[in-house]
Amino acid sequence: MVPRAEFTSYYGQPVIKTPSWAARDIAGYFFLGGLAGAGSVLAAGAQLTGRPTLATAMKVSSLAAVSLSAAALVNDLGRPGRFVHMLRVFKPTSPMSMGSWLLGGYGPAAGAAALCAVTGRLPRAGAAATATAAALGPAVATYTAVLAADTAVPAWHGAHRELPYLFAASATAAASGMALVLAPPHETAPARVAAVLAAAADTAATRAAKRRLGMVAQTYRQGRAGRLLRCAEVLTWGAAATTAVGGGRFRPLAVVAGLALLAGSACTRFGVFAAGIASAEDPAYTVLPQRAAREAAATAAGGT
Repeated sequence: MVPRAEFTSYYGQPVIKTPSWAARDIAGYFFLGGLAGAGSVLAAGAQLTGRPTLATAMKVSSLAAVSLSAAALVNDLGRPGRFVHMLRVFKPTSPMSMGSWLLGGYGPAAGAAALCAVTGRLPRAGAAATATAAALGPAVATYTAVLAADTAVPAWHGAHRELPYLFAASATAAASGMALVLAPPHETAPARVAAVLAAAADTAATRAAKRRLGMVAQTYRQGRAGRLLRCAEVLTWGAAATTAVGGGRFRPLAVVAGLALLAGSACTRFGVFAAGIASAEDPAYTVLPQRAAREAAATAAGGT
């Protein structure tokens, strides 16, 4: 019998530097940005299909979400000037640089769309702003996944193909939940359909990510991350089932389902964040994937 291997590092320190990001700020930034971006897409669709209450509600909520998202980012950066300094460089290969420019373009468009909708003035300018925010919305909702996957954190980098889809599904669930909370049931049919599709996509992306991650997927199943992601699945699927059964007829039921979707989306973002931190702190999740990659590369080279 061979004793179970223990993976240690030099002086017990993590193999890679653990991100210094605060969960409240950065995971909150991930969640609020997704809510804003997906909400703008839903707002544009509502405006095109003659759902004025839903359109106005989503425009205002998207503005509030992106404002809070920017505040969380600035709070993590420490000084507002640091965000402004990031706009001094335009680097397409840098997710941080592209994200800063996305927020810089999306924020004013979302603000103009909400202002025109609330005041009823400048309808053409409002329509243009709504279209601009909707065009930038998907990128705003998902670029944070690219930002996280671009790091050396095993639980994020190893799932770089699936993470954008997971964030897109989570953002869609959050926006659908906000629509169910704020708009009358007779206008929320698209949001109810989107909630069911988002729940299915969220589950599929999470399972695909776990398959790709191998042993690193334990960080998505254990500890704080595991608890959050299990709560996210229960809340999201419970809300999707509720909307499919009676969310279109009973306003209180729709509100409860909407709040559950928002909570589920938040749990997903905070769960993914916690999984990344856990994988960075444990040397096993860094050493073994690197060793497996080297062995696979050596085997491939020998076969050719």
